[in-house]
Amino acid sequence: MGKGRILVVEDDFDISNMLRIYFTSQGYDVVVAGRGGDALDRCRQQLPNVIVLDIMLPDIDGYDVCQQLRTNLRTSHIPIIFLTQKDERSDRIAGLELGADDYITKPFDIEELRLRVQNAMRRAERESLTNPTTGLPSGRLNEEQLRLLMRKQDWLLLYIGIDGLDDFNNAYGFLAGDDVLRFVALLLSETVDATGTPDDYIGHVGGDKFMIITKADRGTPLAALLKTKFAGGVLSHYSFIDRDRGYIIIKDADGKDRQAPLMRMCVGQISSETQQFTDIREITEAAAEARRLDCAGSS
Repeated sequence: MGKGRILVVEDDFDISNMLRIYFTSQGYDVVVAGRGGDALDRCRQQLPNVIVLDIMLPDIDGYDVCQQLRTNLRTSHIPIIFLTQKDERSDRIAGLELGADDYITKPFDIEELRLRVQNAMRRAERESLTNPTTGLPSGRLNEEQLRLLMRKQDWLLLYIGIDGLDDFNNAYGFLAGDDVLRFVALLLSETVDATGTPDDYIGHVGGDKFMIITKADRGTPLAALLKTKFAGGVLSHYSFIDRDRGYIIIKDADGKDRQAPLMRMCVGQISSETQQFTDIREITEAAAEARRLDCAGSS
């Protein structure tokens, strides 16, 4: 993914194409949307690290796009930079009141925009708002969602781990391992989008651990669907030889070859229907234990 993923929402082709070419040359992965609705769809498919958003769009305006992103749990953390010809003070205040992180007017200095994008990404990572590899909410955002569970009913937490990722990293390298993490993030987002609601929450806990917060009655079918999709999709990250034989060969601590199974997804489930919790530490400990039991039961 390079330095990060930028979503450019701009209906002027010359501007959007210029931004795509420039930021791609700077090492960013750039996605372009010409309409507000397309931008919202892009965010559901794969979270960007920052959004450069025009206000004047042919369908819904940038203010509406910003508001919808800010009121959705899965996109509320993404930095938004308004890029527009509207330079009135009232326009800037309107954008900032909706939760935009920055505001730059046309015509603009491309180097200044690059620095604003860079600073927005760094600020989000420094505040532990997003995981730099997957772009999913992490750190403080995850903690906030867990604390909210103390005041809610009818919730379920899926605690997801990728068993065998360490062995995969040893055989294929950490860059390939990061590709697996991004695959998992996309898999979780696509599956929750297809079967869940906008109030469902997806977070990257760290390393190979992820979490989903959803309704209490959705746990078992959602967990089964995620495992099935992972088992089929993760095979593309292995060589043909490893896929065919069903394991990889890695060196142990003594330098000897050993067989390691292919990666699998383990999913622990806890809910307000089966347990009562008094703080988030109890929730995280119970979720980790449920994941370990799921791994042990499917080994």
